[in-house]
Amino acid sequence: MTAKKRKVTGGVDTHGRTHHAAVVDQTGRVLGDQQFPATAAGYQQLLVWLRTFATVVKVGVEGTGAYGAGLARYLSGQKITVVEVDRPDRKTRRVKGKSDPIDALAAARAALSGQACGVPKTRTGPVEAIRALRVARNGAVKARTAAINQLHGLLTAAPEPLRAELAGYSGAALINHCAALTYDDTRLSDPAEATKASLAAIAARIHALTAEITLADQRLRPTVARTAPTLSALFGVGPEVAGQLLATAGDNPDRLRSEAALAHLCGAAPIPASSGRTDRHRLNRGGDRAANNALHTIVLSRMRYEPRTRAYLDKRTKQGLSKKEIMRCLKRYVVREVHTALLADFTALDTP
Repeated sequence: MTAKKRKVTGGVDTHGRTHHAAVVDQTGRVLGDQQFPATAAGYQQLLVWLRTFATVVKVGVEGTGAYGAGLARYLSGQKITVVEVDRPDRKTRRVKGKSDPIDALAAARAALSGQACGVPKTRTGPVEAIRALRVARNGAVKARTAAINQLHGLLTAAPEPLRAELAGYSGAALINHCAALTYDDTRLSDPAEATKASLAAIAARIHALTAEITLADQRLRPTVARTAPTLSALFGVGPEVAGQLLATAGDNPDRLRSEAALAHLCGAAPIPASSGRTDRHRLNRGGDRAANNALHTIVLSRMRYEPRTRAYLDKRTKQGLSKKEIMRCLKRYVVREVHTALLADFTALDTP
């Protein structure tokens, strides 16, 4: 009877091929630890093993957005409360050491004490689809930027006749002209011919990546507009910005308890830095930096084109605030609108 009434908390250190689990009772006493394969069968074995000790209250899982995503989905489907656990910092690992059992035990105790209380993203709805599409698009954008930089770098050191030939071109015209360059394959030992061949190859790569980005945009725009019409209607919020904010919030934005929680997640909430008679706040450099960049894009657009924001900018400038300080204030105001829009959009999605 005592064993049946007892409640336990689990912790899991996740990896690509295996997961190491630990279980503690309500006082934090270690009851056991064991390793399981990171497969569907392994997830089931892990839960059965946890339940042999007593009723499972919750499970703290490291890396719910990476190696632990599959396990988190399975446990949630089995009505087990899953808590997202941050990996221990370097100072803690220097003091306590590093191993899979130690990390699993730390995850269990963090979930038990309430130190870890974050609700993981469900990753089972349209936002996860948008995130997957954006991964491919972002990779293509980065690769195209790298290719353009390579093209300009190669052209800078190109032989003078070739540089003179391409001197009057820039942007898309330069890329098109490089793609049309002709060269002699039998004379690639000549620097001029080799440079032409390389410029043509890089230009062809840029064209291919541009086509890939265009296709990704065609897929993303209707999906984002259908999932978040209220968010997309906000001033300064385009498909790319809306997609990033959706990916940050996840398929279950109700896990963000308030607009302040969203602001903290986006790195737009000032952090107290007071001491003694000094009462001040400092810039938050944590949070999701991609989401912070999305807020930055919205603010820049509004500062340039929205009358209400321009009036606020003039007012705060007269009060002595710098442009950076004003933008930090505006980001916090934008978070409030974004939070309201996200809740409205997901309420509409969940309403039959």
